[in-house]
Amino acid sequence: MSADEMLRSITRRRMLQLGLAVPAGLLIACSSDEPQAQNTPTPTATTGTTPATAAPATLTPTPACNDGDDATPAQTEGPYFTPNSPERTSLITSGITGTKLVLTGAVVDTRCRPVARALVDFWQADDDGEYDNQGYNLRGHQFTDTQGRYSLTTVMPGIYTGRTRHIHVKVQAPSEDVLTTQLYFPGEAQNGSDRIFREECVVAIADAASGKTGLFTFVLDV
Repeated sequence: MSADEMLRSITRRRMLQLGLAVPAGLLIACSSDEPQAQNTPTPTATTGTTPATAAPATLTPTPACNDGDDATPAQTEGPYFTPNSPERTSLITSGITGTKLVLTGAVVDTRCRPVARALVDFWQADDDGEYDNQGYNLRGHQFTDTQGRYSLTTVMPGIYTGRTRHIHVKVQAPSEDVLTTQLYFPGEAQNGSDRIFREECVVAIADAASGKTGLFTFVLDV
């Protein structure tokens, strides 16, 4: 499916995710009236890498930002969070297999202004639906650049019993509360039966030569 065809097929909420890399004034917020989780900030790891910079936008700009109170919904942390993840933009390390996923996006506030140096901490199951609870496989955090952008290279998460395919995320603007949420994928059979699933948090997915690409904007109530 081409970029234009994808844009025509998605809902108004999904337009936010596809319009992510265009100027902040053109973004639409991922909608929800649900309050955000008030979590303890995630400790920062000692190892570091340079914050990622997303590729220039190639998609059609979205309508003007007009969802001023629509923040990304908070979701349960789940049982498998591990603090002090390594700072890195790629979770593909030795032994990690599966379909490659390059997830890009931005962190903005409810006025659609980019949030620079926002912490974005990801953790997920591997291709077999297993979490690494002894180390840091498929776990890592990064900080957004001056335009609020992030870029993550990982693999499509596997599915384990009782859940649909998902990625866990903690997002924190500097000196603000942590938003804990989850990202989902379109067309998954388990989406309809997963009691935690939120349509507002579905990533816009496209096929790529090396696997898949995804786009998502996190909107913080700050």
